[in-house]
Amino acid sequence: MDNNQSTLDSVFHALADPTRRAVIQQLGRGSATVSELAEPFDMALPSFMKHIGVLESSGLIGSKKVGRVRTCKIKQKTLADAETWINEQRALWEGRIDRLAEYVENNLSKESS
Repeated sequence: MDNNQSTLDSVFHALADPTRRAVIQQLGRGSATVSELAEPFDMALPSFMKHIGVLESSGLIGSKKVGRVRTCKIKQKTLADAETWINEQRALWEGRIDRLAEYVENNLSKESS
């Protein structure tokens, strides 16, 4: 569990930044070179590479360098693990809200009787 928790911490840290979320969105359409990914952003390539490094260290993306060209792609499993955690939390809170609604409805019907 601790390893999974630290992975989730790393994933959510990586996704906290709008530049990195935009990179993930772009990679959702398919693999892309670092130059292609950096194109929409007004920042120096070394600064952009720090974002790529955070995404790689979180396990959200992987990259492969051929010659001078580095190509990135999404790692589906890491993204799926984060989605699973979010869905578990949603189910937990929906259950709590349903129980609260049931409690309120029961108490309102008792008061009106």
